[in-house]
Amino acid sequence: MTKTLLRVVVLASGFGSNLQVIINHAKEGKLSAEVVAVVSDKKQSFALERARKENIKSIFVNPRKFADREEYDEALRQKIDSLNPNLIVLAGYMRILTVAFVDHFKNRIMNIHPSLLPKHKGTNTHERVLLHGDSVHGATVHFVTAELDAGPIIIQKSFKVCSTDTAADLEERVHQCEYEIYPRAIKLFADGEIRVENGKVLRTGSN
Repeated sequence: MTKTLLRVVVLASGFGSNLQVIINHAKEGKLSAEVVAVVSDKKQSFALERARKENIKSIFVNPRKFADREEYDEALRQKIDSLNPNLIVLAGYMRILTVAFVDHFKNRIMNIHPSLLPKHKGTNTHERVLLHGDSVHGATVHFVTAELDAGPIIIQKSFKVCSTDTAADLEERVHQCEYEIYPRAIKLFADGEIRVENGKVLRTGSN
């Protein structure tokens, strides 16, 4: 009996390296999932080009056509709903989602953040790690909530910071962490091995 694949919609604004890793894992049968569409707020986003090369639906939703964030996200919601996804994955998506959008897809939006949350929410994480003299750094996959970078944590990967590391060094090493744990988090979701309870991610069968 063929297993039904998880339908994934990816939101991306830029280069899409995490997107490509996810696509590759799905193509290689490492995930019980398929990327059914890539949606971007940037017409020239290379993520859309990646989608086209893989024969995946590519969709540009132009922010300039809408009066505000709420109107834009409502149009985005309608577009995504028409794709009937099980999971929405943020892969370098640079817009902050509205509360209404997040609530509509509650516990079905994943994001990856370049720090060990709850440390260093927001931007410039690598520089801040160096500024604070942190001994470890890494990446976090979490479910998205209305509060920025504060949703339930699914999985993290860390590494030791070396005294010679620059922000560019840390960025490259964090990317390697991301490429490992983002597909793993999607697999956990696709296989029904995680759930959200009282604001925390639990493995299925755990209390």
